Amino acid sequence: MKKIQKLLVANRGEISLRIMRTAKEMGIKTVAVYSEADRNAPHVKFADEAVCLGPPASSKSYLLMDKIIEVSKSLNVDAIHPGYGFLSENASFAQKVTDAGIIFVGPSPAAIEVMGSKLAAKHAVSKYDIPMVPGTEDAISDIPAAKVKANEIGYPILIKASAGGGGKGMRIVENEEEFEEQMNRAISEAESAFGDGAVFIEKYITSPRHIEIQVLGDMHGNVIHLFERECSVQRRHQKVIEEAPSAVVSDQMRKAMGEAAVKVAKACDYYGAGTVEFIVDEKLNFYFLEMNTRLQVEHPVTEMITGKDLVKEQILIAEGHPLSFSQEDLKIHGHAVEVRVYAEDPRNNFLPDIGNLQTYIRPQGSGVRVDDGFEQGMDIPIYYDPMIAKLITHADTRELAMDRMIRAIEEYQITGIETTLGFCKFVMEHEAFRSGDFDTKFVEKYFTPEKLDIQWTEEELALLSAAAVSLYEKQKTDLRRVNSLQNDALPRTNWKNRLL
Repeated sequence: MKKIQKLLVANRGEISLRIMRTAKEMGIKTVAVYSEADRNAPHVKFADEAVCLGPPASSKSYLLMDKIIEVSKSLNVDAIHPGYGFLSENASFAQKVTDAGIIFVGPSPAAIEVMGSKLAAKHAVSKYDIPMVPGTEDAISDIPAAKVKANEIGYPILIKASAGGGGKGMRIVENEEEFEEQMNRAISEAESAFGDGAVFIEKYITSPRHIEIQVLGDMHGNVIHLFERECSVQRRHQKVIEEAPSAVVSDQMRKAMGEAAVKVAKACDYYGAGTVEFIVDEKLNFYFLEMNTRLQVEHPVTEMITGKDLVKEQILIAEGHPLSFSQEDLKIHGHAVEVRVYAEDPRNNFLPDIGNLQTYIRPQGSGVRVDDGFEQGMDIPIYYDPMIAKLITHADTRELAMDRMIRAIEEYQITGIETTLGFCKFVMEHEAFRSGDFDTKFVEKYFTPEKLDIQWTEEELALLSAAAVSLYEKQKTDLRRVNSLQNDALPRTNWKNRLL
């Protein structure tokens, strides 16, 4: 076991700050890397040392593997934490770090490579008794053969890029007539986005929920799960709101999903923090989707209900320590909800918005957590993901956690750019979300831009009308009183004299 003395965080923004804070508590020195666009960012100021990697574009800064390793060597860094995004699931980077004699705070390069390919992941877990969505076992490019397989599975089907993510290289096909066109589009999009045109076909579950299981594994063969997260409220196949635990997962289902997730992790000798994702149909049958071999954006909700610091556990595992707790030690405490505060305009199809944070005041109070990487007066750069912050609330019950979130959203003050805060409040107040009866089509089913306008009930409109009439009558009375006082103040002379 090697004690980490200095940690470089190969990332930016809120996740860099979040990792560095835990490192500081553990007595570990930190190094920030940044692009020219992030020169004045909070994570740069917080770190013990900071090095500029280059121009704003990710390809010239945060994705420069060799330069990051070079910086690490020059500053005698013991370990590199990749955060999420950028190089976090790049097996080549993990291997380069390891080859340089530096600890990679994450899983092995082999595990990243296997789980980085959806097809390879399906092969890896096929030996275990894990529910899988019906589909092809291998990449397929022969369109006539693919069409036959699609007919066997039954429409609608989903064409997916093997190396995909974030909804890219993914096409829903409703019938045989549109199959060929959608197949060609999926291959083209996959090649453009990932440099890999491999696609596969699986049954499209029309109203799925997206539920994932957090896992932790050490280098001694121990793997546990830390329960589930519900991530079904999405836009463009990307999560916007997450919660833990799920409103629909029973103790029995939780146990079954947790055991399946542990098997997935063991299928690739996984160590570190990871997430096994499942899709769940309307009958609550769950199917393995993929594994993310990194810390998730939504990890705070798991931390809130378990009391465990996942970054701390990542670091301890990377140092070679066995897990410090067992499955039996873990209990769910209350309920946590997270909303992602994006610089996006929900009234304009959630398109990214850029500008200056003219006002930026965070909510506070019991059970409220804000993970962010910005300060008032900063510009939102165009070069990166538009997420400003993650707002998390925790309470004894789901209802209280949602109510606390509404209060926190109302308290969060951001001006200068459009954000998703209004949309998130809409979700928190919507009956479908509050009842737990929703799926990944929540936005499609329930949201339109005008829903963000103030909605008045008939009773409220009647009260407003009465108040307006009352105010009008009061103003008329006040005006008559003022006129009377002015008349009383005039000299009381004979009107005839005033005419002369």
